[in-house]
Amino acid sequence: MEERDLTKMTVTKLREEAKKYTSIQGAHAMKKEELIKAIADARGEVVELKKKPKKKKKKVVSISEIKHQIKELRLKKEETRKAHDKKAIDHLRKKIKKLKRYSRKFAEEKAITAKKAVAT
Repeated sequence: MEERDLTKMTVTKLREEAKKYTSIQGAHAMKKEELIKAIADARGEVVELKKKPKKKKKKVVSISEIKHQIKELRLKKEETRKAHDKKAIDHLRKKIKKLKRYSRKFAEEKAITAKKAVAT
């Protein structure tokens, strides 16, 4: 059995496989990646597990920057209307809507933090 075979197995099957090796203890509490590594170590194989990509952090911007972006998108939207490109207009409309929601959410969070600061 190879590493790719182990990755395709379910956790319950991996636990059954781990019971075959006396060097593996606590297999019931292990996660899938830990089980794969433990089984490979018991066999004497070298296994490199793929790490999950880290999530990108969103840039914190001010409300004025968001509104500036909305204005620019509106100008682009007007230009595309003249070109009669419905697909591009729809795309820009959705971007504007998303930025509006983000600015409202940002303003709410800012108001809540200001209330907490006043209350303390």
